[in-house]
Amino acid sequence: MNPTLDSLPILILYPHSRCNCRCLMCDIWKTTATRELTLADLARHAEDLSKLRLEWVVFSGGEPLMHSNLAQLCRFFRDRSIRLTLLTTGLLLARHAAMVAEEFDDVIVSLDGPPSIHDRIRRVPGAYDALAAGIEALHRLRPALPISARCTVQHHNCRHLRLTATAAHSLGLASVSFLAADTHSTAFDHDNGWDPIARAEVALTHDDLEALESEIEALIAAWPSPAFLRESPAKLRAIAIHFRADLGLAPPTAPRCNAPWVSAVLESSGILRPCFFHPPLGDTTHRPLLEVLNSPEAIRFRATLDIPANPICRRCVCSLHRPTPAPAA
Repeated sequence: MNPTLDSLPILILYPHSRCNCRCLMCDIWKTTATRELTLADLARHAEDLSKLRLEWVVFSGGEPLMHSNLAQLCRFFRDRSIRLTLLTTGLLLARHAAMVAEEFDDVIVSLDGPPSIHDRIRRVPGAYDALAAGIEALHRLRPALPISARCTVQHHNCRHLRLTATAAHSLGLASVSFLAADTHSTAFDHDNGWDPIARAEVALTHDDLEALESEIEALIAAWPSPAFLRESPAKLRAIAIHFRADLGLAPPTAPRCNAPWVSAVLESSGILRPCFFHPPLGDTTHRPLLEVLNSPEAIRFRATLDIPANPICRRCVCSLHRPTPAPAA
């Protein structure tokens, strides 16, 4: 793959630095500084985004709906016919349902289990009910808007994947996906690594692993429809394989991924990353996005990245693989 990029199909955007949940597996909620991407920030990169033939923006974070004028950012991209996806905790979904229904092409909500488990992991009383109210509001305003769920598998919900899928179905969601919790990287504001006590709260025990393996097989049998379960049986079983490596029972194995060649993560601070987990490529605050994306350091990173051997990639829980775009004519 060419280490110099002339296209960037996917951009993951953090419009806001903070979050309104206190999730066990994430430290973003501990951030005290409030930073927002502004329309001016995006406008500076308009020409570069056009050159890079951007197709899809995923609003992540931090909680995007905490942004003071998210609709303005959405319209910047919609005016350029770019697909927009919202990743959200759902706590503010009911309040902003009209805007979300108007601006987004699809929505992915965080769902960590049935009500009591979801609230325990999110550490926000009534989080499930707020999420359900937001989903109901979106269904009422725009019935055809695709809304799906994403569940991060960890200690507190690893025995309840079927109940999580049942909850997603009862909420009227189109599908549910599962991925393993990250307990190793500095992503999601674990800048100084994982506190051992916090890691123990999220990581699986040997007993959890055995229960998870059984639960995955039961989930596959209970929900045979690939339209509702986003992962194939092989990908669901790979979650257990990841945790088996996490416990030292198998070597960690990198998933198939080409994220650094087809996507990037732009944080609210202006920092640009090749993916959630690798170190930054640079800061776009005072430099053009394309310049940072193809800086000597960024080119060197992609030229030397050996995904099967890289220790960060081998622990990855959130891989991406899509065809590499053809060079610009």
